[in-house]
Amino acid sequence: MATTTDIKNGTCIELNGNLYFVVEFQHVKPGKGPAFVRTKLKNVKTGKVVDNTFPSGHKITTARVEKRSHQFLYKNSDEYFFMDNASFEQITLDKNQIDFPEFLIEGKNVEISIYTEKNEIINCELPSHIETKIISSEPGIKGDTATNATKTATIENNIEIQVPLFINENDKIKVDIKQKKYIERVK
Repeated sequence: MATTTDIKNGTCIELNGNLYFVVEFQHVKPGKGPAFVRTKLKNVKTGKVVDNTFPSGHKITTARVEKRSHQFLYKNSDEYFFMDNASFEQITLDKNQIDFPEFLIEGKNVEISIYTEKNEIINCELPSHIETKIISSEPGIKGDTATNATKTATIENNIEIQVPLFINENDKIKVDIKQKKYIERVK
């Protein structure tokens, strides 16, 4: 048993018979009244985010979750196939169990969370930033650099993002997958 002081982003807790990941939390000490913890919880099965408030010091049940490194092998319709890097077992995940599945690239490693009590796969987490290659982009217009000018470019997996004018085809860039934004060019 843990208390609300143990809550951190990414903690997996059991609440009302369901598993939730803590997406956001804030300890609040109002001028009048007792302290409390305001949280945003993401339901593991449905993906729905709910707000919940716990009194400070309230006992919560944390779920034992183990993160294992897996390699993405391939996709077949809405099924995604991975291989455990330690045991070489292959597993299949549904599209709903993966955060940002459009950014999966064959051969790249991801973290898969497993609820150890039931040996049940919870979700698949990609790194927050990925390195990818520009497949196609419009040519930059010379002299159009007075402002932070951008152009549309297509990266691997046919995702379009905005990049600076100096980025060309076959350049490697780093992309923030949550915001689908260009970060920097990779050497």
